[in-house]
Amino acid sequence: MAKANYEIIQNESGGLIKSWTQGVAFEAQAREQLIRLSQLPFIHKWVAAMPDVHAGKGATVGSVIPTRGAIIPAAVGVDIGCGMMAVKTSMKAEDLPDSLSGIRSEIERVVPVGHASHQYVPKSVETEWAKLVKGYEAILEKHPSVENSKKERQLATLGGGNHFIEICLDESAHVWIMLHTGSRGVGNLIGQYFIELAKKDMEKWFINLPDQDLAYFPEGTDHFTDYIQAVNWAQEFARVNRELMMTHVIGALRQDDKLPQFVLLDKAVNCHHNYVAMEHHYGANIYVTRKGAVRARKGDLGIIPGSMGARSFIVRGLGNEESFQSCSHGAGRIMSRTKAKEMISLEDHRKATQGVECRKDEGVLDESPKAYKDIDSVMAAQADLVEIVSTLKQVVCIKG
Repeated sequence: MAKANYEIIQNESGGLIKSWTQGVAFEAQAREQLIRLSQLPFIHKWVAAMPDVHAGKGATVGSVIPTRGAIIPAAVGVDIGCGMMAVKTSMKAEDLPDSLSGIRSEIERVVPVGHASHQYVPKSVETEWAKLVKGYEAILEKHPSVENSKKERQLATLGGGNHFIEICLDESAHVWIMLHTGSRGVGNLIGQYFIELAKKDMEKWFINLPDQDLAYFPEGTDHFTDYIQAVNWAQEFARVNRELMMTHVIGALRQDDKLPQFVLLDKAVNCHHNYVAMEHHYGANIYVTRKGAVRARKGDLGIIPGSMGARSFIVRGLGNEESFQSCSHGAGRIMSRTKAKEMISLEDHRKATQGVECRKDEGVLDESPKAYKDIDSVMAAQADLVEIVSTLKQVVCIKG
């Protein structure tokens, strides 16, 4: 029998964790968070920790949380439906101009980044928002506090933090377009609102928890039903957000007279990595919350990005049931944003991103490659969860 590729962490109260962290950093704070999480009475079997695991607010980033009869809003978090999308084009490396700054500027022109939103809502956004608005209004009827004035103007926008758009090359020098974003301000507001609502419910029912951020909604309660409705809507918003952004980026590249006409090859990959879904595992229908993890059923295509200067991977799931058919969502931080800004110099960042058309200023030091785990070690630690389909290296990286 093959040796298990994970570490088992059993705590005194009976909570169980299976951790795919061999050969990668696993901070004590993240381990403690996972132990507290695994002690909750509605955890189904065990909590799975992915190799990019690191401490987060509420729940650990890089965790797979199977629950029966309850959902923890802080485990889903505030970037509801955050995820990745990638498409392969017929363009090759030799089709790209020597200077890539024009491509970067053109993408930044059609996709608002950082705190920016559309001044004038594009027709494509209006069309997609019209499909989303009815579901949003149904949420507002019961929970008017989640009204966000920018929701339509933020559809098809990137956001800040670790969200990005990249132009990459694969092993055969084909050009890929890859992006990472979520449900923007409206998803953030929904997340924050329901996290606080769950905390108030815990107080009302005199339920003591090892961590306030583990406040949950029991199945069958009104707030549970309302949260499911809201989180599903935000996840759909996030998916549409990525699709619209990709459409706008492709359109910008097709209008660039320095580039040849191109077609898209293969099926686009579009996957969440901050979300909750009902799935069947170990004889039960359960809720699986992936907080910084990607679904990796047998044959599923997923995306595991490195950092600004590192490689990224298109992967195919191996359907490993012990991880609840999941894999990591990236490399995982080894430095907090504050520490990264203290420890990484501009010179370090410029060296690490050599050959990449991207920001080289102090504003992105917290996203520099040194702030993250080594992506190759992360991939080695989850060799029983996914197989690599394509290896990508970015040549343009746009950060919010």
